[in-house]
Amino acid sequence: MFFSDHRIAAVSRLGQFLREFSSDSPISGGLADIAEELRGAVTKSHRHNGWFITENVMYALSSWGEALTETRLHLWRSREGGAQEVNRLRVGVVMAGNIPLVGLHDFISIFLSGHFAVVKMSSDDECLLPVLVKVLLREDPLFEGDWIFVDRLDHIEAVIATGSDNTSRYFEYYFGKYPNIIRKNRTSVAVLDGTESEQELVALGEDLFRYFGMGCRNVGHLLVPEGYDIQLVFANIVGWDDIVNNNKYGNNYEYYRALFLLNQDDFLENGFLIVRDNKELHTPVSILHHST
Repeated sequence: MFFSDHRIAAVSRLGQFLREFSSDSPISGGLADIAEELRGAVTKSHRHNGWFITENVMYALSSWGEALTETRLHLWRSREGGAQEVNRLRVGVVMAGNIPLVGLHDFISIFLSGHFAVVKMSSDDECLLPVLVKVLLREDPLFEGDWIFVDRLDHIEAVIATGSDNTSRYFEYYFGKYPNIIRKNRTSVAVLDGTESEQELVALGEDLFRYFGMGCRNVGHLLVPEGYDIQLVFANIVGWDDIVNNNKYGNNYEYYRALFLLNQDDFLENGFLIVRDNKELHTPVSILHHST
């Protein structure tokens, strides 16, 4: 059933588990063994993918814990028209791996809507989700018949696929005959008018640097008034200066800095971020564009 009380209760329990886990609180409901397994998965994620540092993985787990409350899940259901019967479909999901658990929303959407999820995880993010679904199985072992993890999508009736502009062409070729949601490269833009408080500019740092700027909601471009002083941004993001000590981020920063110097391109820098006057929306890691 679409958004049944039973499924909402299970996802709400997952949210409670994540809140307890991320706050280092006692784990309730006999799920301590899953919490221990998740700790191992967090460590394994970082070993497997250098971008998935423990701080960011824990931030993702905490954020999902705050999102998956019973109140918010019931509000979600009410916006979708309430519980109802559905024609159950096998929905293929091609998950991205740019940030931790980026595919969890798709998985939960399929689960709550009563469909069957055929999940192809990204090789960059394959450690966490198989642990989290065990919380749902503790609520009801019969949920095991609601998903399968696969290396190849077969026998599907609809598909959700997330990737780059390049991979989206392949997705459209292979999956265009099914009902589909195909996502391409996406990024975010921040609009500044010069009246922002220090607190707002500090918060901008979170939008710039969380997950090393690799999420679609991370800001890669600033729209600013003519003559805007970028030093105002620099002055309020100094709390993120340690980010350059991450080997992968630091390598990107040094590479692009050297490239721009060799090409005699104009840019500003503060030791961990390169800012350029450029109208392009998409930027590499460690680069921020701005335009008027």
